[in-house]
Amino acid sequence: MLTIIVPGSELWDEKQEAYIYTKETKLNLEHSLLSMSRWEARWKKSFLSSEDKTTEEVIDYIRCMTLNKNLDPNVYASLTAQNINDIIAYINDEQSATTVNLQGNGPSRRIVTTEVVYYWMIAFNIPHEFERWHFSRLLKLIEVCSAYSMPQKKMSKRDIMARNASLNAARRAKFNSKG
Repeated sequence: MLTIIVPGSELWDEKQEAYIYTKETKLNLEHSLLSMSRWEARWKKSFLSSEDKTTEEVIDYIRCMTLNKNLDPNVYASLTAQNINDIIAYINDEQSATTVNLQGNGPSRRIVTTEVVYYWMIAFNIPHEFERWHFSRLLKLIEVCSAYSMPQKKMSKRDIMARNASLNAARRAKFNSKG
């Protein structure tokens, strides 16, 4: 969870032609599958796509991430550039030390939506409560489940011979021997 302080500010409301004043507000934000699911339901497109998001879409995602109740909607217009930078850094943070080596898996051209991620959760029997985890941690858990559930590939004779040759060469070098 990320907590940011949005400073109080004076805003101009063009419709009412009047100033609006907001108080300093503490926002509690959660970048999770649940937040992304809410956003996708409104915008009808994948949050994870590489397509740039408009300012309106970004602000709306921050609304979807917000855990606070009964919040003045004008607070989002008072977000500072530093607030936005902090939120983006939080979203991009891996929040995991785990690395997974999925051999032969390059970047996928498949469009991943929240429904696909929910499917992965169901397929790997990941409890529904994990939708509230930071999204990168949830993806890392799915990668780990995928890696551990894959059957081990048998090595070809050529690969076995190449691996053994490199191991033998390393041992010869380590122990200064010729055979």
